[in-house]
Amino acid sequence: MIEDEFDAIVIGAGMSGNAAAYTMASRGLKVLQLERGEYPGSKNVQGAIMYANMLEEIIPDFRDDAPLERHLVEQRLWVMDDSSHTGIHYRSDDFNEAKPNRYTIIRAQFDKWFSRKVREAGATVLCETTVTELVHDAKGKVIGVRTDRAGGAIYADVIVLAEGVCGLLGTRGGLRKMLKPEAVALAVKEMHFLPEEVIEQRFGLKGDEGCVIEAVGTTSRGMAGLGFLYTNKESISLGIGCLVSDFAATMESPYVLLDALKSHPSIRPLIAGSEVKEYAAHLIPEGGYKAIPQLFGDGWVVVGDAAQLNNAVHREGSNLAMTSGRIAAEAIVKVKSRNGPMTKRNLALYKQMLDRSFVLKDLRKYKDMPALLHTNSSNFFTTYPRLMSQAAQNFMRVDGTPKIEKEKATTAAFIKARSRWGLVSDAVRLAFAWR
Repeated sequence: MIEDEFDAIVIGAGMSGNAAAYTMASRGLKVLQLERGEYPGSKNVQGAIMYANMLEEIIPDFRDDAPLERHLVEQRLWVMDDSSHTGIHYRSDDFNEAKPNRYTIIRAQFDKWFSRKVREAGATVLCETTVTELVHDAKGKVIGVRTDRAGGAIYADVIVLAEGVCGLLGTRGGLRKMLKPEAVALAVKEMHFLPEEVIEQRFGLKGDEGCVIEAVGTTSRGMAGLGFLYTNKESISLGIGCLVSDFAATMESPYVLLDALKSHPSIRPLIAGSEVKEYAAHLIPEGGYKAIPQLFGDGWVVVGDAAQLNNAVHREGSNLAMTSGRIAAEAIVKVKSRNGPMTKRNLALYKQMLDRSFVLKDLRKYKDMPALLHTNSSNFFTTYPRLMSQAAQNFMRVDGTPKIEKEKATTAAFIKARSRWGLVSDAVRLAFAWR
């Protein structure tokens, strides 16, 4: 039997929901967390990157027992055409520190661990429970929820919406608009299992060291997209994502893009001989600052992916999710400590605190970048990668052709691209977007 009154109800048990539930429960609030999956993380089979500083703000000693895969010591950024990649990478032994900054994780394992911490903090966690609607009072304030379980409404002073990017509860309740296809990406991912020693040999790693590869280029077939590879202890997370609007316009299949990425000459040797055991598809918010909905109202706040808090430019999500969940919880605790009602005016504190954090500062700084990349996706993801490859090959290939002729050929190719596709215009707009 579910008690019918709580200080707070958290809907969702992902990164942001767990951060909010843990923070409130650990500070004495009576918290109910509802998760529709069989268990927290049951819908997340993929690997991910976890940012330690943000989790440390919530659980300082998480390294003692959290299911961490590898700490990252190397980042590779690739620009790919059909047969090559041009890249930069950064690797430092400084990342082999006592408390590493970034880790790869398996979400199914990590979310389950995080949920256990939420329970230990005193929250009530119910899985296999779908919230069907929000309950409002006569003045429109959100005062509770109804679920698919038997019984009546469950009431709380405040509802934390952490239902993820495709959660419909907030939309049905009139708290936010329907997602636009140009503001969300569909990523498809596979888990490739290999012996630990094989992964370390192929990526030049030792012990728990890890490497990440992020790639853009012709593998996304002119769409705004990103390929990625994360090294785990005994597996490799490999995937690619593109905007839903681009998939709709081109009718390209995400599975075809993933197969093309797997068979690319730069990727194929890294996963050779692996066994694919898991496959997943996942929606990712990509709209940036301009896509953020109203974050608070009478009796409710929204956090994480449900609030479009994802930094697509820097490929960061879990850190924004955890931080927004923590800050929302801290704002609620402050309002509660003053014996204040959970009104829109009081919950505006959440937005004020979020404004002062890196979350909205970063998203606001790069607010024009997503639109630029999406509008000129054919240039950034097809034309420029091919030009870069052509220039690099001209430089590397020694075949008796005078260097001056090679330089002229490369210059001519860029001039042609400039006049045909507006290369200089893109470069100028890109520079302004990065200001």
